[in-house]
Amino acid sequence: LFRSSGNIIVNYGRDTSFSFSANAGYHISDVVVDGSTQGTVPNYTFTNVTSNHSIVASFAINTYPIIASAGNNGAISPSGTIVVNYGTNQTFTITPNLGYHIVNVMLDGETSLGAETTYTFTNVIAAHSINATFVINTYTINATSSSNGTIIPSGDIIVHHGANQLFSISAEPFYETEKIVVDGVPVDSILSYTFLNVTQNHIISVSFKIGRAHV
Repeated sequence: LFRSSGNIIVNYGRDTSFSFSANAGYHISDVVVDGSTQGTVPNYTFTNVTSNHSIVASFAINTYPIIASAGNNGAISPSGTIVVNYGTNQTFTITPNLGYHIVNVMLDGETSLGAETTYTFTNVIAAHSINATFVINTYTINATSSSNGTIIPSGDIIVHHGANQLFSISAEPFYETEKIVVDGVPVDSILSYTFLNVTQNHIISVSFKIGRAHV
């Protein structure tokens, strides 16, 4: 705003000053005196006025950068440096790649949001940053065996998304594999079993019986 505006009457040889202030969320973008730019000066003085003059101040809304980034195996949209006008909102969407999940979303390098899939900066009045990180999905294969033999590995085995997992089966002397059951279904195998391209939890169990030659 001008300190004074409109047609200002000035006596011959006098000085007259103008000052400019922007509304909240705005800034001076230029001051033009008699068609010549003066830049973003906050005030201007005409000295020893002996002719007519013009002065025009222009204002622009403040803008702030939001730097959006994502780690490997996922994306944030929009990404890069997003310029946001004063007082507006900006929403970001976080998407993991197939077989991965969001592990954390960090704001301004100091505030952890956890595994949020979206976040909105509201009433932006400062610069911000947002960063998303991702981790591969893991699944549990529960492997058990009866007495008189072993399955290796055994217990709760953690497997990464898309990986393969081999289980080796070994009977004690004088015993043999009776059956292998995978997710409740018997399978045709006696020495090993491999889960291929694991994308969910599984269960494998093996039982043994005395060998036919020793019955």
